Amino acid sequence: MKVWSIDTAGLYKLSKQVNGAVEARYLQGRGILHRQGKDRALEISFHPRLDYFSVHGSEKSVEIWRIRSEEEVKKSLARKRRRRREKMAANEKSAPEIDDADEKTEDISTADITDFFVPYVIVRTGGKVRSTDWIRIKGTKSIQLLIGTTNNQLEVYTVATKEKNKKSKSEEMPDYSRTLSVEMPGHRADIRALALSSDDRMLASASNGGLKIWNVRTRTCIRSFECGYALCCAFLPGDKIVVVGTKSGELELFDVASAAMLETIKAHESAIWSLHVHPDGRSVVSGSADKSAKFWNFEVFQEEIPGTKRTTPKLRLVHTRTLKVSDDILSLKFSPDARLLAVALLDNTVKVFFVDSLKLFLNLYGHKLPVLSMDISFDSKLIVTCSADKNIRLWGLDFGDCHKAFFGHQDSILQVAFIPHSQDGNGHHFFSSSKDKMIKYWDGDKFEQIQRLDGHHGEIWALAVSRTGDFFVSASHDKSIRVWEQTDEQIFLEEEKEKELEELYESTLTTSLNPDKNEEDDENEVGAAGKQTVETLMAGEKIVEALEIGTADLELMAEYEIAKASNPNTAPPARNLLFMALGNISAERHVLNTFQKIKAAALHDALLVLPFSTLPMLFTFLNIFATKEMNIPLTCRILFFMLKTHHKQIVASKTMRTMLDGIRESLRKSLKRQKDEMGFNLAALKIVGERVKDLGTKDYVDEETWEEGDGSSKKKRGFVQVS
Repeated sequence: MKVWSIDTAGLYKLSKQVNGAVEARYLQGRGILHRQGKDRALEISFHPRLDYFSVHGSEKSVEIWRIRSEEEVKKSLARKRRRRREKMAANEKSAPEIDDADEKTEDISTADITDFFVPYVIVRTGGKVRSTDWIRIKGTKSIQLLIGTTNNQLEVYTVATKEKNKKSKSEEMPDYSRTLSVEMPGHRADIRALALSSDDRMLASASNGGLKIWNVRTRTCIRSFECGYALCCAFLPGDKIVVVGTKSGELELFDVASAAMLETIKAHESAIWSLHVHPDGRSVVSGSADKSAKFWNFEVFQEEIPGTKRTTPKLRLVHTRTLKVSDDILSLKFSPDARLLAVALLDNTVKVFFVDSLKLFLNLYGHKLPVLSMDISFDSKLIVTCSADKNIRLWGLDFGDCHKAFFGHQDSILQVAFIPHSQDGNGHHFFSSSKDKMIKYWDGDKFEQIQRLDGHHGEIWALAVSRTGDFFVSASHDKSIRVWEQTDEQIFLEEEKEKELEELYESTLTTSLNPDKNEEDDENEVGAAGKQTVETLMAGEKIVEALEIGTADLELMAEYEIAKASNPNTAPPARNLLFMALGNISAERHVLNTFQKIKAAALHDALLVLPFSTLPMLFTFLNIFATKEMNIPLTCRILFFMLKTHHKQIVASKTMRTMLDGIRESLRKSLKRQKDEMGFNLAALKIVGERVKDLGTKDYVDEETWEEGDGSSKKKRGFVQVS
């Protein structure tokens, strides 16, 4: 960290001056403070009342520094001087005597910056620090710091101040403690699964190490549980128990009312990727990467309370059947009529079995990559599947025919979900979420997109649609849970399509103007590398607009000059309001200002946007620039680039050749004058250099030699400073 001092008195005097440039330095470097952390400092925050400040980087620590008072700096300097004397005395050297009066009146302005700013304490946090802020408290001898971390939690640390620790040794590190933390209402890791209760009042969200139950209406967290690496979850009938499938192959049961884990079952030998409760509410099926799907019945038994003869009812899962398949199971789903079970495998296929006999009914194949999610419509007639190949497929469950396959997202599609009813005729509407941070709403009958929902800042891992279809919930890699509600506002599909096409056009416009690197040309091209951006396109449009307005103004003023020659009392014409707003500037000045506002690195790309039809207007203004010697370097750069770009067309045009002759004559005169001026200046600089060289040498003559009249002399090099 570098420390600077500001001359506030000098700045105040400068603010009182109206005219006149004053060469003075109001910012002086005082020194460098070295942090203990090796990462780059991201934020410095000063305490509003006390002499402390905090600094942090991207690691799990915040460094707190203390600013010493004037008396403390004097004591520190005296202590250093006393130690220096003791060290010199120990080395048997005579230490210079320093009067105590000089110590008391010592000037601290020459002290090192490390005597003013000293490290106080390093606060270790529970996650990588994102931002900090001081808490203003009154009547305490401690300071409090609020820290926000990257793992989605807030922490408040209390640090004892110097006044509170004045009885302790100065070498001891001050105490600090984490007094408050806001970590319950949020996940520390990616949210991998969501589940809504039967009445849509509660929401379960599961992540690596945490299961949380939320009140959907108030958006508050009502329960938090510790669990394994959760991959799927579901509410059991009654909404009192939540079952979670983990990456280690365990099923964990949690009681919402008592906020306790009921049971842990080693259900599979590998990760449990999917869970689904049977429509009759009496069983649940789990699908795992161990190539099996297991069916579990709900059983209530009476558990005896320890130390008493009383019993209490308790739910447990009983394994009844196992379905063996040929590959890992990634997703499974019961049909609403409880007749079929769809299983998505790692071999890119979806197999549909009869629930009662577990016999194979349909084999759906067509995806090029594994199916990550699927859902069945309310009438058990359609099944929608999504895959990592970015495609969505709609199948009929009668014969297993593919109704439609379409490109849904720009990246892997992670979830699909039908609306569970058809009250408004939207029973075949479904949602899809992807790694491209988008959620899309589709019509499964007409195979068209209804709406696109933006909002998340990371891939969307989970979706949960309410039983009524009035809202749905999404969870993302950005550790946020978003609730999307249906409104009464009408959507016009044509407008949505036009809006999406405009965004697509804007995103591909710049890349379409870049040359194709795979294009095979007979001639080898050598040129500067360039890339079109939205900024260069806008700059090109501004140039065209300025040329058109400027040309019209030149023609208008030419007509005025002709009319004025015949009638001196002719009134001046009404010019474009833009010129009047800019201070009644000339047309060539406006065009030149437009060019000068474009960044030098983007000038060539902006000139490439200009059509060939604008070259006569451009050459007209370049001729004016050369005649009036207006920014000759920029004029030459524009001229040479346009000549190189449109060489063949310019040579074939007689009009262009005539205009180029005029530009050549004007430009040659301007360049010759500038060349003469530069030559004159270079000659003057050489003369000044020779004078400096002569003044930098001195003659000396020995007295004896001078007396003998020898007159010989030698030259000795001297060093002088020229200001």
